[in-house]
Amino acid sequence: MSKKGKILVAMSGGIDSTVAALMLHEEGYEVIGITMKTWDYAAVNASGKKETGCCNVDSFNDARLAAVEHGFPHYVLDIREEFGDAVIENFVDEYIAGRTPNPCVMCNTHIKWNALLKKADSLDCEFIATGHYVNVREENNRFVLSKGKDETKDQSYVLWGLNQDCLSRSVYPLGNYRKTEIRQMALDFGYPELAKKSESYEICFVPDNDYRNFLKKKVVDLEERVDGGNYVLTDGTIVGKHKGYPFYTIGQRKGLDIALGKPMFVIQIIPETNTVVLGDEVELEKTHMFVSKLNYVKYDTIKDGQTAFSKIRYKSTAVASTLFNENGAIKSVFDEPVKGIAPGQSAVFYEGDDVVAGGIILF
Repeated sequence: MSKKGKILVAMSGGIDSTVAALMLHEEGYEVIGITMKTWDYAAVNASGKKETGCCNVDSFNDARLAAVEHGFPHYVLDIREEFGDAVIENFVDEYIAGRTPNPCVMCNTHIKWNALLKKADSLDCEFIATGHYVNVREENNRFVLSKGKDETKDQSYVLWGLNQDCLSRSVYPLGNYRKTEIRQMALDFGYPELAKKSESYEICFVPDNDYRNFLKKKVVDLEERVDGGNYVLTDGTIVGKHKGYPFYTIGQRKGLDIALGKPMFVIQIIPETNTVVLGDEVELEKTHMFVSKLNYVKYDTIKDGQTAFSKIRYKSTAVASTLFNENGAIKSVFDEPVKGIAPGQSAVFYEGDDVVAGGIILF
């Protein structure tokens, strides 16, 4: 009989989730490991090249082996149908709409945690655990998500969409550790290969990291339909032809295949007219943005004039800003201009290390 009860641990086969499971096992939890199958590897990786990403067959075997060696059960949960409907279709639809999606946020928010909690209920587990570098605490009758101790690995940005029910049942064993400490723990647990295992930041269903080719395969005749649209400057001057608006992202400089005598960046994408707007780097700067589809974390609302730090990309530096409610969205006014705000990406508002709220950038 376990001392601390049953806990369902999501195990990708990587170092972080494996160490998280083994830590909880040592602490006296009755650990049940689970690996989620999110996509059809053979269909997407027909080339026969070694799979990359967090969710591949080798990783399944690594997760299962760790569980067997430490005497706790392991399951594989097939969520390909749900994943395809919600994540892949959204990914394609967003690019076709001229926006830049964040599939990892979509997956965490709408698929993985729901699947984990449903499986946890069926196995009588009160809590679920993952290997994310974040922390959760209860404060003022709310569960607050905050940054992990290792700021270089903090993953609070990709978990902003977790609701209060998800946060109330989530455990994050790695939140107060640095990555170097986790690598040492892997060695101490007897997994030297795991300690040296490289990390992948690719989209799991785009293993070659070529989202443009993925879109071409998913959307019939896409390339033919969108090829030859206009590049225009911000004053409306037509300066050339592009390969199709879905194949460009805000802030892109490389791969434009156009020479205008100075570095040019994608400033705006207009899908209705198949137009890609180019401009100088300074024209990427914005003084504010609007964010919708909000999930409130630390507080149940945002008050007009509330200050926070706004983060627009996983690896970007959060910028001091002031928040206002406007037409069902949050307007974030920056203390200093911010470059490369891309509609469709996530914006997360922080108060110190705490996530205040998050949402999807409108413009």
